[in-house]
Amino acid sequence: MFDIGFLELVVIGVVALVVVGPERLPRLARTAGLWLGRARRTLATVKAEIDSELKAEELKEILAKQARENPLETLIEMPASRSQGKTTATPGEAQGDKAAAPADKST
Repeated sequence: MFDIGFLELVVIGVVALVVVGPERLPRLARTAGLWLGRARRTLATVKAEIDSELKAEELKEILAKQARENPLETLIEMPASRSQGKTTATPGEAQGDKAAAPADKST
């Protein structure tokens, strides 16, 4: 973003030392650091919110596309249309005859 080298930072430091003075320079540096930290946190928060909104919008588009290509009604009707040619199974047959045949252990 900014291409600031070491020499430029030294020049800024010397100018700040001359303008502000040696007594107030540490307090000024601390305040500038706090403001820079706040700005970075705010920028990171805004960036995270924008990313989450973009992901939510992308998810909405994917769901809308899936709804257009394969509606829920066709998914529900497909198994019903397959079972029309077959006989209906009893609850015991549906579970693999485990529940229909009682266990006879009286030997």
